Amino acid sequence: MEGVIAANLTSVRNRIDMAARAAGRAPDSVTLVAVSKTHSAASVRDALIAGHRVFGENRVQEAQTKYPPLRERFPDLVLHLIGPLQTNKVRDAVALCDMIETVDRLRLAQVLAKEMERSGRRLPCLIEVNTGEEPQKSGVLPAAADDFIVECRDRLGLPIEGLMCVPPLEEEPALHFALLREIARRSGLGLLSMGMSADFEKAIRFGATHVRVGTAIFGARASN
Repeated sequence: MEGVIAANLTSVRNRIDMAARAAGRAPDSVTLVAVSKTHSAASVRDALIAGHRVFGENRVQEAQTKYPPLRERFPDLVLHLIGPLQTNKVRDAVALCDMIETVDRLRLAQVLAKEMERSGRRLPCLIEVNTGEEPQKSGVLPAAADDFIVECRDRLGLPIEGLMCVPPLEEEPALHFALLREIARRSGLGLLSMGMSADFEKAIRFGATHVRVGTAIFGARASN
C-alpha cells in the first residue's frame, strides 16, 4: 500500500495546489489533514514515510492505539481531533492531540479550559458549527456561534483560532462554506477547516485553510 498512498498524496496535493492557485491563493496556505480514522497504523506509517505529517482522527481511543508508537519514530507528526469529544476523554485528548477541531458545547469548552490550565498544554481549538442545523450532528448552531465564540475565547480563555463544519450530504456545500467563512470573518478568526474528499477544491475557493481528506488518500473506509 505504501506506493499507492504516496501516489494518492501526490495527487491530492497537486489538486490542492491547482485549486489554491485558481483562487489566487498560495498553495501553502492550505493544510492537508489526512483523515486516518478506521485505517491501520501501517497505512498512517506509509503516509509518514511518503513525507506527510498532519493527520486527523475521529476518536481519542483509536488515536491512542495508533499514534504514540508512530510519534516515537516520527516526532514531528501533527494530530488533529476531528470527531466529537466526550468530556471524560478531554484529558487524554489534550495530552495526545495537537489541535481540537470540534469544540461544540459549553460544558466541553469549560472542561477543556480547565484541563489546559492544569496541564499547561494549550492546544489551538476550532469551534464546530452545525451549518446545516442537522439534529443528528454535533456543532453549535449558526445563530448561536458568535456568542459561543466570545464565551470560549474571551471568558474561558480557550485558544480559539477558527471554525470547522461538515455540510449536509444532500446540499450544495458552497452555501455552508460561505456561511462558515462569514461567521469567522465577523469574529476575526483565521482558520477554516472545511472540505473533504468530494468537495475540498470548492472549499479552498471559499477560503479553507485546512481540508480533511481520507478516502482520496487511504481508500474506502473500513466499516466500524
